[in-house]
Amino acid sequence: MSTTPPTITFHDDNRAPQLGMGVWQVPVEQTADVVCSGIDAGYRLIDTAAIYGNEAEVGQGIRQSTVPREELFVTTKLWNDMHGHENTRAAFEESMDKLQLDYVDLYLIHWPVPKNRQYMQSWETLINLRNEGRVKSIGVCNFLPQHLQTLLDKTGVLPVLNQIELHPGFQQAESRHYHIDHAIQTQAWSPLGLGTLWDNPVLNKIAKEHGRSVAQIMLRWQIQLGNMVITKSNSAQRQRDNMDIFSFELSEQDMAAIASLDQPEGRLGPDPELFRLPKSTVQD
Repeated sequence: MSTTPPTITFHDDNRAPQLGMGVWQVPVEQTADVVCSGIDAGYRLIDTAAIYGNEAEVGQGIRQSTVPREELFVTTKLWNDMHGHENTRAAFEESMDKLQLDYVDLYLIHWPVPKNRQYMQSWETLINLRNEGRVKSIGVCNFLPQHLQTLLDKTGVLPVLNQIELHPGFQQAESRHYHIDHAIQTQAWSPLGLGTLWDNPVLNKIAKEHGRSVAQIMLRWQIQLGNMVITKSNSAQRQRDNMDIFSFELSEQDMAAIASLDQPEGRLGPDPELFRLPKSTVQD
């Protein structure tokens, strides 16, 4: 069995690693080193965002790495206060200035903020950026099926992926089914449930049977569902541990047991229909 992440092919024919590393809440002064250690551990997908405040340091870490840029997949995101045609383009240019890259592999709308009624304008700008070659692929985060359907109805262009909160306690069946029906890749943020699942007896039993950690079981579950996954750790050892999930496999019984942990009210982050919180309280 492979010990490196498989790649996923998007509906635009671009490819990305199934497992990636995120830098949310990584201190600015540590970010370049964390990116370098993650690349050393085998990560090739690096996920950042304007709101994280460390795009410049992500770019620094990429330049310091010995891995060529073309072998890396870099994602960044548009923040909520920059929706609209002109704002979106200005925000993208600012991100590129900070990253100091010629292109990004994936640009995402971070939240729909539907009450502002501007995510369609931002999506149209992302389409233009892709057509100009500034971005290879375009997508969204935290969009509900009704938001995705609006994109399709208005432009005929769907995201290559939707990055959503997804963990054993909140499995997002409705969104995942919509994604499958429309060839949108599901990518999970907070795949470990923000630490709320460490003591879960079902997960601990499965972890003991496989000689693995609970975190590795949760990540392996995501991989076997076919989801892309963003993990985050400042520790080089935990980065390696999170990467070490491709040399074992969960059984059908394991997968069914984890499926039983789903809670309809298990969302830990903000509600995408309502989220307009200030920077200090952002969850992702």
